[in-house]
Amino acid sequence: MERRLSAILAADVVGYSRLIRADEEGTIAAFGQIRSTLIEPRVQEYRGRTFKLIGDGLLVEFTSAADAVNAAVAIQEAVREWNVDLPRTRRMAFRMGINLGDVVIDGEDIHGDGVNIAARLEGIAPPGGICVAEAVYEQVRDRTTLPFEDLGHRQVKNIDRPLRVWCWPGDGNAAVQESLSAAAPQPPPEEPSIAVLPFDNMSGEQEQAYFSDGISEDIITEISKIPGLMVISRNSTFTYKGKATKAQDVCRDLGVRYLLEGSVRKAGERVRITAQLIDGCSGGHLWAERYDRSLSDIFAVQDDVTERIVRALEFKLVNGPHHRSARVETDNPEAYDCVLRGREQYRLFSKVGNSAARRLYGRAIELDPNYAAAYSGLSETYMNDWFHGEPEALDRAFDLAQAAKDLDPSLPLVYEALTGAHLFKRQHEDAIAAAKRWIEIEPGNAEAYANLAGVMHFAGEPERVEGLIEKAKHLNPYYPFYYTLYIGQALFTMRRFGEALTAIRRSTNHNPESLPAQFYLAACAGQLGEDTVARNALAEVRRISPGFSYTDVWNTAAYKREDDLNLLVDGLQKAGFEM
Repeated sequence: MERRLSAILAADVVGYSRLIRADEEGTIAAFGQIRSTLIEPRVQEYRGRTFKLIGDGLLVEFTSAADAVNAAVAIQEAVREWNVDLPRTRRMAFRMGINLGDVVIDGEDIHGDGVNIAARLEGIAPPGGICVAEAVYEQVRDRTTLPFEDLGHRQVKNIDRPLRVWCWPGDGNAAVQESLSAAAPQPPPEEPSIAVLPFDNMSGEQEQAYFSDGISEDIITEISKIPGLMVISRNSTFTYKGKATKAQDVCRDLGVRYLLEGSVRKAGERVRITAQLIDGCSGGHLWAERYDRSLSDIFAVQDDVTERIVRALEFKLVNGPHHRSARVETDNPEAYDCVLRGREQYRLFSKVGNSAARRLYGRAIELDPNYAAAYSGLSETYMNDWFHGEPEALDRAFDLAQAAKDLDPSLPLVYEALTGAHLFKRQHEDAIAAAKRWIEIEPGNAEAYANLAGVMHFAGEPERVEGLIEKAKHLNPYYPFYYTLYIGQALFTMRRFGEALTAIRRSTNHNPESLPAQFYLAACAGQLGEDTVARNALAEVRRISPGFSYTDVWNTAAYKREDDLNLLVDGLQKAGFEM
């Protein structure tokens, strides 16, 4: 992998979940417009490259610290002008952080401390302002008249040394900050509710972050199995990773009463886990505990943490306390470690990451041939290959998912893998059964409801999609692009083309690289006679997949009813696509 010195700009929207909650469609549209008309032109003007979009944020690489600072200031001033004539509740503000440091180039993506520190600096910047590392300030101090303030040395998450930070507070953002502070707190839902923030990695090595992330995810998974407890999904809580947060703000944004946070320190064959439960209304600590254990009994630690949380909350669940069976996934710590690292690599959603995940899952199976989670993860890597044009990979994915089920039919990951494999093999009833079983095991998992929604659309029951997606959104306020895509697909199948176009456009605004979102947008525009939209969407389809063909449509659109597939094909043909 290539290494180089780069200036990295990290930016995200302040209070995005509040804006989404108040006006979902308008917020998504506004963010997309700001990104395309205000941010990207200034990134290009100053010779930058946006290499990652992260929900409501983005990461940009520059070859010069001065270019990064000038671009950031230009963007902030443009956004300030954008806000002038808007009502307070609709104004949008960005925090920005800039670091100059060594980065690792991985295809189109960039990793390393240079990126991580930029993200941490962004987390402490004021709305409309910019925080820069000392190395950046030294490069620009004699070239700018901007009033940077010395914030001194700051300790930030997952960075083992204090950082000297300089801050440009922005200009004219009082109105924006006023609107942010004036936001009314969201009342917690009536049902018991909790969010688990990603546990801090205290091991002193960034490479160990996968382990603390894995512990956090496993705790979320276990708590999600408790009936009557609303648990915010990983997708939403992990947006706070590495950011300076206030418990009351997080709980307000996510709509929950309680917050669990903690840390993990792994050293050799020992692990220390700390956890604390916080009341989101008062900010008071309700419970805290520390666990010092060997890695060999890590599952016992996780079970103990979960049970203590439930006990501390004193929830009146269905028929009293919920008793869960002890974890018995594997007794091999190295195999567990491989699965955690495999999960981290798979979620890079890159060809390199997929290959690395496959090697790690394979190694876990070598260490423990009865480890169901490893088979399930391996199945997902083959499903990814199938989506990228390898037809034989689908059978391999299905066989591995079935093997995982045979080993541990109580593991939620089993049914995630089986749902997709059954669906794209056109086994619709089996796919529905797998998704419903996932919900039975893990009633608090947003993805279980979203997956069932996707299956229902293809199985000929599109009218059920919106209700399931609303349930998923409730559990995952920072929901991914495909939630709105599923709604758009269902509306399209129900021939409500105008509504479908709006929903699918929201999906492409979130993720313009989604091939299904783009060709459904083209088909919908084709049915409506929106020639310009159809033409532009088809251009995006060809950009993403130059060899796109009818076979790709048939593989991806796994319809049970032939009429539904024909409707899609007809829309694509009207859009100008030649089969």
